[in-house]
Amino acid sequence: MALDQSALLELLAQLKLTDVSDRIRSATEQLYQQLIDAEAAAFIGAAPFERVDTRTTHRNGTRPRVLTTTAGDLQLEIPKLRQGSFFPALLERRRRVDQALYAVVMEAYLHGVSTRKVDDLVKSLGADSGISKSEVSRICADLDQEVGAFRDRSLADLEYPYVFLDATYCKARVGHRVVSQAVVVAFGVAADGRREVLGFDVGDSENEVFWTGFLRGLKARGLAGVKLVISDAHSGLKKAIGTVFQGASWQRCRVHFMRNVLAIVPKASGEVVASIIRTIFAQPDREHVNTQFDEVTRTLQQSHPKVAVMLDDARVDILAFAGFPVKHWRQIWSTNPMERVNKEIKRRTDVVGVFPNPAALLRLAGAVLVEQHDEWEAGDRRYLSETSMAALYAVEPADSSVIEEVVALPELNAA
Repeated sequence: MALDQSALLELLAQLKLTDVSDRIRSATEQLYQQLIDAEAAAFIGAAPFERVDTRTTHRNGTRPRVLTTTAGDLQLEIPKLRQGSFFPALLERRRRVDQALYAVVMEAYLHGVSTRKVDDLVKSLGADSGISKSEVSRICADLDQEVGAFRDRSLADLEYPYVFLDATYCKARVGHRVVSQAVVVAFGVAADGRREVLGFDVGDSENEVFWTGFLRGLKARGLAGVKLVISDAHSGLKKAIGTVFQGASWQRCRVHFMRNVLAIVPKASGEVVASIIRTIFAQPDREHVNTQFDEVTRTLQQSHPKVAVMLDDARVDILAFAGFPVKHWRQIWSTNPMERVNKEIKRRTDVVGVFPNPAALLRLAGAVLVEQHDEWEAGDRRYLSETSMAALYAVEPADSSVIEEVVALPELNAA
């Protein structure tokens, strides 16, 4: 494989006539070609023009191959054989990007960089020919295996008393039409107080069948010990929760509920009404929460009767948190803990714009969620302390009238 002295001197003379970047590219190209030729000789059993009994076939010219590297585009020659075929182990079939650039492209994609900008990035790293959209897609398809393994992992090792459900919307092509697709995500707080991404999928978040299938998939993977589910009040989701998590309480997100209230209140009165309702959640214990709820309802009955009716109808839904440890209230009475991750998904998917299909959307969103899960796993800080989680298990469900009312709701437990 080694170059002889005359070849080395010739290469040195050529390098002296080029700038630094070209020298690196030329030297790298020579190295790659020598490695390919050496592997071909071992595969054939003989060097070019060598007559030995170990030869298995003969060379039959070469075919060009451009390999994009951080040193630039390398013009390589792959030996062809009269019988059989040869492809160097140094390269990968159907991939003209080396592993260094492969990592760059993958990282850029995960951070929401568009394929056009990825092409500019690759060129800036010395790959003059750039990289095509199809090549980026092939590289990122390798994410499917990692994302799939994460989605299918077992959840049976721990109990998850708190489960958060939410969705964020992105555009994807379905049946030759651009439609809004929901990236639905389930977070869980485990019995040890740590937060985890339990699962995710892409589909119609308003569809009861979709939500039911998604939640049953979580249970099939071992999700157990659910005491409270926190979500918005989508009708399909609400029914699915009652079907799959019978016996668990349901907390309607107080933030989403407040938005619904303010939608029917004149803008001039919005802040006042919101301040009055917030006093319900500023109480020290369950008894005071219920007392203040009654007082707020009576107050608003005079000035905003429609709001009073909304509050009365949603009483059990928005007060479910009160049946759980006080130290947990701020973390469990809304889906706000999921907002930061949803924003990160949107930030990265907005760069893409319209995804070619739901699978591509699932790939990118899934990679973001795997990244978030790993960040939580590596962190020292728990979402809820172990001491407060012990208090949760010390509370018997029978002690909470709020929980009993939620469990008894017919619309939640309907099949």
